[in-house]
Amino acid sequence: MANDQEQPTHSTTIIEKRRGGGTTLILLLLVIVVGVAAYFLVTNENRETNAVTGAAEQVGAAAKDVGDAASDAVRNAGN
Repeated sequence: MANDQEQPTHSTTIIEKRRGGGTTLILLLLVIVVGVAAYFLVTNENRETNAVTGAAEQVGAAAKDVGDAASDAVRNAGN
């Protein structure tokens, strides 16, 4: 008759703990910092490029003025 008794059912419950969103927050902040740094890097390069372009244009204009002055001097020297 010992076999006629119901045996209790054993079950195992696994409780998973959720981790906080700290990793996600750190990753998000890292992406933002990299984006801001990239923006300033590109902006700074554009400023440097514009400065060099402006300087080259000024040198070109000065060279043209010198060339014009030399041409005028040669014309006036012949008269």
